[in-house]
Amino acid sequence: MHKHARAIDYNENPFIVIWEVTRACQLKCVHCRADAQPFPDPRELTYEEGLRLIDDIYDMNNPMLVFTGGDCMMREDLFDLAEYAIKKGMRVSITPSATPNVTKEKMKKAKGIGLSRWAFSLDGPTADIHDRFRGTPGSFDLTIESIRYLNELQMPLQVNTVISRYNYNDLEQMAKLVANLNAVMWYIFLLVPTGRGQIDDCITPVEHEEVFRWLYELSKTAPYDIKTTAAQHYRRVVIQQKMREKRIEAGDIRYEHAITTDHASMIDGLKRAPKGVNDGNGFVFVSHTGDVMPSGLLPIVCGNVREQPLSHIYRESEVMKNLRQPDRYKGKCGVCEFRYVCGGSRARAYAVTGDYMESEPFCVYIPERMRGKGESQTVFA
Repeated sequence: MHKHARAIDYNENPFIVIWEVTRACQLKCVHCRADAQPFPDPRELTYEEGLRLIDDIYDMNNPMLVFTGGDCMMREDLFDLAEYAIKKGMRVSITPSATPNVTKEKMKKAKGIGLSRWAFSLDGPTADIHDRFRGTPGSFDLTIESIRYLNELQMPLQVNTVISRYNYNDLEQMAKLVANLNAVMWYIFLLVPTGRGQIDDCITPVEHEEVFRWLYELSKTAPYDIKTTAAQHYRRVVIQQKMREKRIEAGDIRYEHAITTDHASMIDGLKRAPKGVNDGNGFVFVSHTGDVMPSGLLPIVCGNVREQPLSHIYRESEVMKNLRQPDRYKGKCGVCEFRYVCGGSRARAYAVTGDYMESEPFCVYIPERMRGKGESQTVFA
């Protein structure tokens, strides 16, 4: 756990900052959030602007920093920026695309400067599934080859997987592959219909629930940690399952006491974040041109770091402030007893309804207050 994790006030500082250092990428992923382009944008933040941004991020209680893209490897000064942050004492990870840009020399350099983790995207257990998803023949084989070398370097590996209609029926095989690749974390993304992602490619609300229950059971035996993004309701499922297992009976204690910080910190098996991280609420995204958004999947521009410090935008933006008030969420999310540790995907709510404060449209759970049971505090679905 981050040494300051339990002291974080999400109204003041994020738990994690994602910086899209470039939007350039050689892949043509069918779901691409960034709608990436072949060449770097001349409007990208400069090296000097990047250093100022890193300084501002560090001063926000030193949150996690992730360099992403596009393909962050297409940023020529990537390792200079990373080394600057690492020397300040920051925990830095990168999420490059598996392309010929990922060389053994660059992996060695990443380890040498002290990058804490390297994340590769792998969206299927076979070349047919993954390459179709990534829109590039040969991507699967290149990814596996790169991961094997990363294993040789003994550098921690994170595997990122977007779950969608493309791979929903292949998750068991995928879980085994992640284990065989010696990953320390399987980072699951539930598709949000934004960028190139289409709503028809999303799995159904019921299938979301099935995936969450399966992930929870998998987490008990998997040799890697499991983390989810755009799947906040996984936290609710984990809490429900843990409380069932502990035989906590409905009505013994109120939700305000039953769903505690301790429950929230256990939900992914990581025991890192002190409470549920959500778009704009512990999580913030900086685009390649400096635009600040609640997340890359929630493309509402709240300011630009060229005009204001990230800290000011995160703390003072009206959109960010709204996102940090789950009691103001609309529909069932606003009255759900799990709203402070879950809150639903604000990005998916926005993508589907056009309103970032609306209910998570892919959640099957019905809160107690909407079941005609008054203030009953049972936690079982």
